[in-house]
Amino acid sequence: MKNMEDLFRMALGIEEPWFVESVDFEEIKKILTIKLDFKKGSKFFYEDKTAGISGTFAVHDTVIKRWRHLNFFQHECYLEARVPRIVTGEGQVRQTEAPWAGKLNGFTLLFEALILQIARCMPANQLKAIIGVSNYKIWKIIEKYVDEMRELQDMSKVKEIGIDETSARKKHDYITLFVDLEKKSAVHIEEGKGIETVKGFVKRLEEKGGKAEQITNVCSDMSPSFISGASKYLPKASHTFDRFHVMKVINDAVDRVRKWERDRTPALRNMRYVLLKNRENLSEQDLERVKKLELENMNLKTVEAYHMRENFQLCYQAESTEVFELLISKWCEWAERSGMLPMEQAAGTIIRHREGIIKWHTTRLTNGILEGFNSLIQAAKAKARGYSTKKNLINIAYLILGKFDFSRINRFCQPTHF
Repeated sequence: MKNMEDLFRMALGIEEPWFVESVDFEEIKKILTIKLDFKKGSKFFYEDKTAGISGTFAVHDTVIKRWRHLNFFQHECYLEARVPRIVTGEGQVRQTEAPWAGKLNGFTLLFEALILQIARCMPANQLKAIIGVSNYKIWKIIEKYVDEMRELQDMSKVKEIGIDETSARKKHDYITLFVDLEKKSAVHIEEGKGIETVKGFVKRLEEKGGKAEQITNVCSDMSPSFISGASKYLPKASHTFDRFHVMKVINDAVDRVRKWERDRTPALRNMRYVLLKNRENLSEQDLERVKKLELENMNLKTVEAYHMRENFQLCYQAESTEVFELLISKWCEWAERSGMLPMEQAAGTIIRHREGIIKWHTTRLTNGILEGFNSLIQAAKAKARGYSTKKNLINIAYLILGKFDFSRINRFCQPTHF
């Protein structure tokens, strides 16, 4: 039996003055309980920085506590121990912490590290089924770790941010992501998608060592709220309109032209996604369909709009900002004379946001990373089922996208390197 106790001591990483007192199996319940104790006469370190208490103290009395640990051989495993209470120099009785105790009462650090790791890629309901812990407790662990890492955030060096909203639920319910474009990590998530979200970001920035004036560049779509918010709350930042969203304006216009001609032109049916892809991304079959459409239907407005779309993309290959600006201007003139209302309206949008579009040639900023994040968050919605709140969605978004180095607060978590 002594050999078994030594085996579990090594497996658990138990160090003096702690030792494994006994190991109990409950075969029917499939529960393994490992009882720990400490050597008589041991002293324990206790620190409370707020109260100014720090030192090694003798044991006053003990309290029996129990923690859920990683499974051993398909058995639910629990650690049980007498945890010392000490008396400070002022005569106050204080509870010490066991070295294996997690952030949430009743779990070990190693068990919590496992939950954080699996929660990044598995819905809470599946995680619950595997480890036998309620959704509520899983979300409380995630919330606790996210909150502690956010307290440790340093935003003093954030200079370029990307902003994008994503739907949290149906009925126009949104959250807005603020991403450090240099580190490619979400630094703040705000409920809603209006101008106040930028105000909330700036408040958080200043709470974590930053200043509004340090943000030099903002990249977003052409949302009036983001434009107004950046102008009002980030006075030193230039605004770049993301190339992806600029092209979305053009794509929407092309598709509206296609829909207008579709009923009287059978060749345009089922061509929506084909005409919105770049030629190099088309399959051989779809490329042949495009070529056939061009040869046989050159008088179609849809074909002209499709060529305008391709020409607009070529503007981004300009070798200088001056040439880029000239090409954009020429394209807008072409669209305004096209006789196609959707293309004329697209040109109007480009003209109104001209400065931020041209700015791309200097900053080369893109919200591509946010588009990827957006898809991850939509997948994360599934992870929030079982205890579904917007708060959970935000926490799982931080867990997946925040690049938090949890090893700073849990030695069993894998260190994160930026």
